[in-house]
Amino acid sequence: MFPGPLPGVGALQTVLLLSSFSFSSSSSIPNISVYFGTKSRYEDVKPNLLEDPLTPDRSILRPPSSESCSPVHLTALIRHGTRYPTVKNIRRIQRLKQVVRTGTTGTADWWLQEIRTWENWYTEDMDGSLAEKGRSDLHHLSWRLSSLFPWLLSEENVKTKKVPVLTSSKHRCVSSAEAFQDGLHRRWGGGVTPQYVHRVNDELMRFFQYCRGYVEGVEKNRTAMMEVEKFKKGAEMEELRRRTAEKLKVHQHLLTTDLLEAAFFLCSYELAIKSVYSPWCFLFSESDAKVLEYSGDLKQFWKRAHGHVISGLSSCPLFHHIFRTLDKAGRPRRSTDPPPEPASILIGHAETLLPLLTLLGLYKDKTSPTASNYQSQHDTVGCSDPPHLV
Repeated sequence: MFPGPLPGVGALQTVLLLSSFSFSSSSSIPNISVYFGTKSRYEDVKPNLLEDPLTPDRSILRPPSSESCSPVHLTALIRHGTRYPTVKNIRRIQRLKQVVRTGTTGTADWWLQEIRTWENWYTEDMDGSLAEKGRSDLHHLSWRLSSLFPWLLSEENVKTKKVPVLTSSKHRCVSSAEAFQDGLHRRWGGGVTPQYVHRVNDELMRFFQYCRGYVEGVEKNRTAMMEVEKFKKGAEMEELRRRTAEKLKVHQHLLTTDLLEAAFFLCSYELAIKSVYSPWCFLFSESDAKVLEYSGDLKQFWKRAHGHVISGLSSCPLFHHIFRTLDKAGRPRRSTDPPPEPASILIGHAETLLPLLTLLGLYKDKTSPTASNYQSQHDTVGCSDPPHLV
């Protein structure tokens, strides 16, 4: 669904779109981690970050060979850091644990024994809040960006508050905004906790909830996600449900599609939040993971991306904000004019990024993924080369 890197937007301005769609080849993590979609670790895009999270990828700075230029402004659109599951998924995990307890006893593989004794440590008060790993994500990212653009995210610009930070009102985004600023403060040798300065702007960072056409045409439209529902009830998911119930030694009717997904998500949560190779990961083969990845991709495609034109159009407020900012920064100025803002930091959600990428016409498959074309589409849907991640 999202193949290929983002194109440059100009010699003088830089936009970085940071997303969580990621792939990894490391043998030290579950081989199915490449199919985690929006719940993947950021490090799996850039495996070198596992060894050195502070060194940026300088290959993204490639000005035209025929020109001599330097950045005058940076706009960074960033998804929040690693978070805990939402209360909806935590409740599904609780139900899953109850279902596992109904399984038949007796001889079992070691990983099944581990699953049966696994203690659910997720509590409802976590509800999608930023994990400590998420704070580290933003600390490290701010360090890498300031290394790439030291003249824009300079000590003077940071301490004189010339770098505005806009964020979604969701606590995981506000916490990410604070962590990003804290990282910049540490980068420049700050000894005390900085005074966080950021502005909540949901009309930009959660534009989808303000777009009437999107709310009525997709969010409240029962037919908008028809392909997703068909796939969840289709042959691939039903067969996967049967196999997984058999592995868990539970009755198939107890293992609903939601609980099947919860087990898969547990593998990704434990890896992303705690860097743990969870026993839940052993429930799924690579072919199983592909089916679940495709289910997730269908949801993103039909809810946030090219499945409905209005999904991309809903991001117009953010699109115009970004390009007005870039235009202002790149416009010729008189010597008496004040300099442009050196940088603008925008912190939102996957739901912020995907519609904007869609509006830009990126990552559009020739054939739309549907419930009936899994066999031909499951290896083409996905982000084999994600948006630039420094």
